[in-house]
Amino acid sequence: YAACVVLATHRLDVNRAVKGRFGRKASFASPDETRAISGHEIGGVTVFGLPADLPVWIDAAVMKRDRVVLGGGSRRWKVIAPPSILVTLPGAEVVDGLANPAPPRDEAPPSA
Repeated sequence: YAACVVLATHRLDVNRAVKGRFGRKASFASPDETRAISGHEIGGVTVFGLPADLPVWIDAAVMKRDRVVLGGGSRRWKVIAPPSILVTLPGAEVVDGLANPAPPRDEAPPSA
């Protein structure tokens, strides 16, 4: 497992970037797995307070922002900080190409 941080305007590249880092097929954890691994509930998952042995992969595009808004551990709490706060977390690593810009909402995604 790994925690991934991407911009809200981007989509995590599970099929290439994450799979490549794991060296095998990857998919999102179920709500029960997420709770067991992170101690957080879906909708309140944050990279703060995760187990130290859980990798935290940060898309390089996140680091180009002046500030980011991150979950604060519940659906109602947010943390606004410079992205440099992320690299202070245990197991944090900046990864080029972890996510890709999402298509604009008014456009249909390309068909497979």
